[in-house]
Amino acid sequence: MTPAQSYSTMTDTELLRRLIGVRQVRKMYRGSLTPLFAAADEKGSPPEKCLVAKELVKRFIGEKLQSGCVLTQSEDARDFLHIHFAGQEYESFVTLYLDGLNRLITVEELFRGSISETPVYPREIVRSALKSNAEAVIFAHNHPNGEAKPSTADRALTKLLKKTLALVDVAVRDHLIIAPIGTYSFAERGYL
Repeated sequence: MTPAQSYSTMTDTELLRRLIGVRQVRKMYRGSLTPLFAAADEKGSPPEKCLVAKELVKRFIGEKLQSGCVLTQSEDARDFLHIHFAGQEYESFVTLYLDGLNRLITVEELFRGSISETPVYPREIVRSALKSNAEAVIFAHNHPNGEAKPSTADRALTKLLKKTLALVDVAVRDHLIIAPIGTYSFAERGYL
């Protein structure tokens, strides 16, 4: 058995023991990895090794998205976003900027809000898209305490952003809502 195969058969607890040690696992692990990869806050921060591991996984998936068409690697894009939003207790709005071949140029968190809403300004999105020299974008935001179901405001915003970006020849490929349980894709539902 190769080392990679042996790691794949280990439980979360066994892997965490190797990463952060037995004492930290007993102290922090309660059957979910999400708190271990959450951003540090005033309540106490996750072990630095967990934050480093989260960032490395994001970068690994990001590199994969830069090397090929994001649209054909939709599961990688969703995994990337789930990792990005993991443990966030507030809503935020992220834009993935794509080139003409739908490869990832960069990812930017443009707006951060409260637990249930985030203000989004189309002007700032246009400015960032032009600065990135993007030909297309994918939007994503999270519903930290809810379902992956769009609100009326989410639908109206998506329509407005698509119309606004069309004026500067930037296509909107998708708008994803990431929730603790599930993902909603505006493109897959025929809304774009």
